[in-house]
Amino acid sequence: MTQIVLASASPARLTLLRSAGLDPKVIVSGVDEEAVTADSPSELCLALARAKAAVVAESLTDGLVIGCDSVLELDGRAYGKPSSPAEAVARWRGMRGREGRLLTGHCVIDAADGREVAKVGATVVRFGTATDDEIAAYVATGEPLQVAGAFTLDGRGGWFVDGIDGDHGNVLGISLPLLRRLFAALGVSVPGLWQRA
Repeated sequence: MTQIVLASASPARLTLLRSAGLDPKVIVSGVDEEAVTADSPSELCLALARAKAAVVAESLTDGLVIGCDSVLELDGRAYGKPSSPAEAVARWRGMRGREGRLLTGHCVIDAADGREVAKVGATVVRFGTATDDEIAAYVATGEPLQVAGAFTLDGRGGWFVDGIDGDHGNVLGISLPLLRRLFAALGVSVPGLWQRA
């Protein structure tokens, strides 16, 4: 059985992979995300995903290492996790009633031979018109401070998202269809990775 390694501390990514039949080992990369720069939000999340996967793959002799990173693209800018409650409030006031694109960079490295495949998934997110009181209450929960774009679909933030166009898993942090295509590019079939019930 091929070992799957998730180079991420994201509980949402781990939960999604487990619910889809995988049982990844988690090894957090420790990459300094602030030190990585790029010319566009798409290039940024892909560079971060590659960096995270590469750091973890270097420490292994085999296994498939998955690195991911998500940002919200709004007005051509990349927004990760807000650094403070005040920033989260300001961000929500700026994105309510608007559309953004949640971008998730995905990178898979075969640690045995160093082969790498990577791609960005994009999902359009239509934000509702949350009131100032709703925004304050949401930020007070602490949830938006822990996630890229300052919102979740599968938590309290879901109340304030009117809809999405694209893969919902991508918004949660990992796109299963995109990951399947990346595995296939490395000659790996997803059903062969499923844990037996």
